[in-house]
Amino acid sequence: MPEGDTVFRTARRLDEALAGAEVTRFDLRVPRFATLDLTGQRVHAVVPRGKHLLMRIGEHTLHSHLKMDGAWFTYRPGEKWRHPAFKVRAIVGTASREAVGVDIAEIEVVATRDEHELVGHLGPDPLAADWDAAEAIRRLSRDDRSIHVALLDQRNVAGFGNVYAAELLFLRGILPTTPTPEVDLAPLLDMGVRSIRANRDRRNRIFTGVDRPGQGTWVYGRDRKPCRRCGALIRSGELGADPTRERITFWCPVCQR
Repeated sequence: MPEGDTVFRTARRLDEALAGAEVTRFDLRVPRFATLDLTGQRVHAVVPRGKHLLMRIGEHTLHSHLKMDGAWFTYRPGEKWRHPAFKVRAIVGTASREAVGVDIAEIEVVATRDEHELVGHLGPDPLAADWDAAEAIRRLSRDDRSIHVALLDQRNVAGFGNVYAAELLFLRGILPTTPTPEVDLAPLLDMGVRSIRANRDRRNRIFTGVDRPGQGTWVYGRDRKPCRRCGALIRSGELGADPTRERITFWCPVCQR
């Protein structure tokens, strides 16, 4: 599931493949930008912002959001793709590498000077150089909803998704339904920052310290399985800002009170 750490790794990989080179192939397979052509422009950088990818080309920025299923792959020119062509939404190629966006849910192109129109609403990013813990705490402290919902709101903190919300709340012994004003936010955010920074360089996301299949999480995806700490059965439910944005929550009824 693409969360901030996944997007960070994707941006780093794309930046290593494309930055500094001239675009020789540019193909966006979405109606709004189907005729846009940035060939001949130079790729300046590919940077992450929370769950958003910003590919800066010439004076433009190609923005993409992976949502649940999106991914970017890199190939040598002419190399056979590992996925069907009908899933491709974007191609940015240079003389030596080709970036292919598959199942990308959101694609926008704006002038780089207008990037703020797409990501200016986001809260502090724990993987960014300008991470501001005090600002993140300030934003969260004004949110009266449950802490699980507040953590998922990218306007509070940019990058945490459902996996992080479930795991961090377990590690801090907090029920997902706890009103945010009742939560000690500083240690929760500190643990979140340390966790996502550790995971950004790992192939597999780990919270338990055990890098084996099926053993990396405490509660996420473990409904009705015994808690790794106390043995009680993990429970699940649904929470969201509204019915269209509900996410499955996981918690231990003993360890999280």
